[in-house]
Amino acid sequence: MNTKKRVVMDADKIERSIMRISYEILEDHKGVTDLIFIGIRSGGILLAKRLSERISRIEGKAIPTGILDINLYRDDVMMAGGKRKLGETHIPCCLDNKKVILVDDVIFTGRTIRAAMDALMDFGRPKIIRLAVLIDRGHRELPIRPDYVGENLPSSLWEEVNVTLTEAKAHEEVVVIEN
Repeated sequence: MNTKKRVVMDADKIERSIMRISYEILEDHKGVTDLIFIGIRSGGILLAKRLSERISRIEGKAIPTGILDINLYRDDVMMAGGKRKLGETHIPCCLDNKKVILVDDVIFTGRTIRAAMDALMDFGRPKIIRLAVLIDRGHRELPIRPDYVGENLPSSLWEEVNVTLTEAKAHEEVVVIEN
C-alpha cells in the first residue's frame, strides 16, 4: 500500500487561523457576554481551549469552556459493532440562553456536528449555537455548515485529514494522507 502524506498547515498557519477565528467570533458577538466554548471530544477540545484563552486575553474576561462526548448520540454506532466507548463530558454551566461556540478540528459529513447539537440540548436550550472548525474538508451529508473556518480544504473521500496541536504532541500541523 502506497501512502502519501502532505502537510497543508504548519504551526504558523494554524496560529493565524486561530487568531482570525477569535476576532471573527468577537466581532459577531460584540464581546463575550453569555459566550461559552464547547469542544467536541477529542479533536475539538484543544482548539476550543485555545480559542477561549485567546479571546479571554483580548477581552480580559474568562470564558467558560467545556468538553462534549457525543458517542451516545452518534448514528453510526451499530455500524461499528454497537460498542460505545464513552469519554468525559464537562459542561461548566447550564446552557439556557447562552451563546454556544461548538468547536471541532475537522468537519466532514456533518454527522458529528448533528450528534453534538443533539447532545447539547440535554444541557439546556442555548440562545444560539455557532460552529468553529479549523478545517472544512467538504463532502457534507447533512445540511450543516461551519460559521468560523480556519481553512477550506477540499479533499477526496479516500484521503484522511489529521490535525496535531502542540498541546498534544511536540509539533503542530495539519496533514492530508492519501491511502
